[in-house]
Amino acid sequence: MREILDRLKASLELWEYPYRDPFRVLVATVLSQNTNWQNAKRAYDALLTELPTPKKLSEASLREIQKLIKPAGLHKNKSRALKEIAQIIQEEYEGDLRQVLRKPIEEAREELTSLSGVGSKTADCVLLFAGGRDVLPVDTHVARTSKRLGFADLKDTPEKVREKLEPIVPKGRRGEAHILLIELGRTYCKARNPNHSECPVEELCPKIGVD
Repeated sequence: MREILDRLKASLELWEYPYRDPFRVLVATVLSQNTNWQNAKRAYDALLTELPTPKKLSEASLREIQKLIKPAGLHKNKSRALKEIAQIIQEEYEGDLRQVLRKPIEEAREELTSLSGVGSKTADCVLLFAGGRDVLPVDTHVARTSKRLGFADLKDTPEKVREKLEPIVPKGRRGEAHILLIELGRTYCKARNPNHSECPVEELCPKIGVD
């Protein structure tokens, strides 16, 4: 795994996640579900320009939220989830989730996934980007590339992929691995027609599940 990460780091962009506040990371991650980053970013900017705090978001109508986040798609489902999340943050955490991020990782993950619309990946993104915790969120790109590289089985759930990946990634590099595997999936290891000839880890990859 170390050699794969080193090769990917030399070839791909190791971008910086733009948000550090846990509320904003939550909003961005919920909006990014089932859409591309460009659409999620448009919705994020529109929403948090008008409703920049958990209090303001919790007090807004669903109709208003839906209108603001429409570019992200699934705006009815996402608006309900975001409003419920904002209400809980405001009522139970006095508008500040940082206290959750100071808890042990498993406890914090469990508490975050109890929020509406927050699954393991979203919770881990909050722990990683807002909390600075050494976790490895698994999205569709991370899951696909990990399975093709042989680090997880084709039938594994994202949670199972995470459980297999984290122990083999060098400590302190799980966030880096998350970003690099996403970029590998976006750039070379696409769901359809992966670009083997230009992939920086082609000779190390068993190409499991690829025709």
